[in-house]
Amino acid sequence: MKSYRKELNFNLPARRAYVNITSQVQTCIDESGIKEVLVLVNAMNITASVFVNDDESGLHQDFEKWLENLAPEKPYSQYKHNGYEDNADAHLKRQIMGREVVAAITDGKLDFGTWEQIFYGEYDGKRQKRVLVKIIGE
Repeated sequence: MKSYRKELNFNLPARRAYVNITSQVQTCIDESGIKEVLVLVNAMNITASVFVNDDESGLHQDFEKWLENLAPEKPYSQYKHNGYEDNADAHLKRQIMGREVVAAITDGKLDFGTWEQIFYGEYDGKRQKRVLVKIIGE
């Protein structure tokens, strides 16, 4: 049994953004040498997410609009959490979009459907964040 662990680092200039990290995850799989297994990819910050969807800019704009309707950033005073920080909406957005992805690896490649890609979702950017890639298998 082999084990591989790597952290991907992000410091995005915008408060909210979506980054396709599929190629970075595949690079981790290649580096691990593990061919048949499941890979765990998870955001290591409570105001960011990792999820699978299509890499289409209109869809990303739809995510933004939908999430902002569900948990608007402003007014900051609408949230009891806000005080020292102003990121209650980011916590809620992460809860909706999810913490992690577990994906199959077959013959050393992500075993995805036609349009599936892995994304890092940022909801409270402008500071250092991490994503864990963990692979354990043969």
